[in-house]
Amino acid sequence: MTPVGRWLLAGLAAGLMTSWAIEAQGPGAGRGTGGGRGRGAAVALPEGAGREGVQAACASCHGLNLITAASGFSRAAWQDLVATMVRLPEPELRTVSDYLATHFPEKPGRRPTLVSGPVTVTFKEWIVPTLGQRPRDPLQLPDGTIWWAGMYADLVGRLNPATGEMREFPLVKGASPHSIINDAAGNIWYTGNGNGTIGRLDPRSGEITVFPMPDPAARDPHTPVFDRAGTLWFTLQGSNMVGRLNPSSRDMRLITMPTPNARPYGMIASPEGVLWVAYNGANKIARIDPKTLEVREFRTLAAESRIRRLDMLSDGTIYYGDSRGYLGRLDPKTGAFKEWPSPSGPTSSPYALAVVNDIVWYNESGQRPDALVRFDPRTETFQSWAIPSGVGIIRHMRATPEGNLVIHQSSSNRVGLVTIGAAR
Repeated sequence: MTPVGRWLLAGLAAGLMTSWAIEAQGPGAGRGTGGGRGRGAAVALPEGAGREGVQAACASCHGLNLITAASGFSRAAWQDLVATMVRLPEPELRTVSDYLATHFPEKPGRRPTLVSGPVTVTFKEWIVPTLGQRPRDPLQLPDGTIWWAGMYADLVGRLNPATGEMREFPLVKGASPHSIINDAAGNIWYTGNGNGTIGRLDPRSGEITVFPMPDPAARDPHTPVFDRAGTLWFTLQGSNMVGRLNPSSRDMRLITMPTPNARPYGMIASPEGVLWVAYNGANKIARIDPKTLEVREFRTLAAESRIRRLDMLSDGTIYYGDSRGYLGRLDPKTGAFKEWPSPSGPTSSPYALAVVNDIVWYNESGQRPDALVRFDPRTETFQSWAIPSGVGIIRHMRATPEGNLVIHQSSSNRVGLVTIGAAR
């Protein structure tokens, strides 16, 4: 093996043992939905200097099809991306980056269509300590700390954005945390996507409490939310369920969605405690009554609609991103839908979405770089920005206590803070 191959494999052995363990569990284990660890079809990389190292190392963590099917990048972008996955000495990093840039150059056809407007935003991003962990679903607490789930490394991380100091808390092996949420006491709860559990981390002591599913058929815990009563709700995309957990009594209840293969994904709780669930496997949004557990489904305008995330304005109106390339709105009082084409068109694939001060923010995950989009419901106008390290897809974004946004770039190992300025 060449020095490049040895260096790559050494780096992966140091940083990605968790990834290997999850792969060994079999197809689908620990992946759920958004992990992006699929093997895909077998492919052969083109001949060239650096090929052996790339092929040997990358295939240990993900399919080579993720390279061949990528949108492609410049040499600088490839170098930056590789550096967030594995630590290499400079000569080897240059060789690998040259190989990737030569055979998989940038494809400009996926650049976003950006829309100018009156608002300014500032991006700040941090590379998290453990490389290759696929950080995702960050949130910011009232004390200013930003937390994230390190799905591929079985950890939850904490960042002090004022100092840049970071700490990572190890979880139960095989948990593969898909998402996190905080409770009123400052504990961090996570969905154990890999081992079918809900977990609670006490950051003060590092103690972890695990809540297993009451049904062995329940898998793929996905997105958690707390209602105002302190009850934890969560989606289970792969088992077509929504779960409810009373943290005090440890009582857990599972609800099967009426639509087969609905694949419940994102979820929010209204101020009244009503749950709203996005379907990633059907063209519907579900409403769950927290008292009766009755499920009512609202059918969207197009049969091919698929929705991952949604959020709510102060008047109760629901906004969602549709993978068809649309931003959508549901009026819960009337059941009426309305849609707007996203600026970058049918392949833009809106994904993460959050409402900040009654303004809708979302990303166009099908573009390179990933684009952040602002939509004003009052004027029905868009504005958008290219995300600086936008090669890794934002899968979830959330409003901060100060009215900004926390984001992430899973593939490039980053979490970020978007500071929203006043309109000019």
